[in-house]
Amino acid sequence: MELIADHISKTIRGKKILSDISLSLSSGRIYGFSGRNGSGKTMLFRALSGLMSVTSGTVSWGGKILKKDFSVLPGLGILLENVSLYPELTGFQNLSYLAGIRKKIGREEIRAALLRVGLDPKDPRLYGKYSLGMKQRLAIAQAVMEQPDVLMLDEPTNSLDDQGVEEIRKLILEEKQRGALVLLASHNREDIRILADQLYKIEDGRIAEEVKP
Repeated sequence: MELIADHISKTIRGKKILSDISLSLSSGRIYGFSGRNGSGKTMLFRALSGLMSVTSGTVSWGGKILKKDFSVLPGLGILLENVSLYPELTGFQNLSYLAGIRKKIGREEIRAALLRVGLDPKDPRLYGKYSLGMKQRLAIAQAVMEQPDVLMLDEPTNSLDDQGVEEIRKLILEEKQRGALVLLASHNREDIRILADQLYKIEDGRIAEEVKP
């Protein structure tokens, strides 16, 4: 399957956020996106996922057009910065609530997702009491728990210690091996160097450079 962006642009209040971006991204590969804060990485993920409409151009998945044939990319798992879950629920309860929206998975899959990111499914602590690293792990668990066809991860190793970084890199590679299309935005050059099959550098909402690591 291919996720194709065909000359997409986005303008907000007269300011061009994305400018004439074309991409062809295939399942079973990891695509890295690098760029300074405000360069357009997160906005690009929002546009490719359907969380934000584009002003011009089209996004397609498997030949079907986003916002025409479906509103949000089907089979999507996504982590954007500043994820906020329910502070009065445990990690397991938070994922159970989210899983109930699409009803694709049950308790065992939720338990497995928590274990994959190094969290205890039986931990009674509430999300509001989690450390930043634990919150990041839980956010990654919600992105992968339904075995998505397309996995978009925006700064997945933020707030993680060295062990956590290694564990999440391993998880990302496992998702690629499973056949998922993985999009990875990171300020950590090691993440990109180790994981990405192809790298795009973004500047001012444009693809400034394409590199094959």
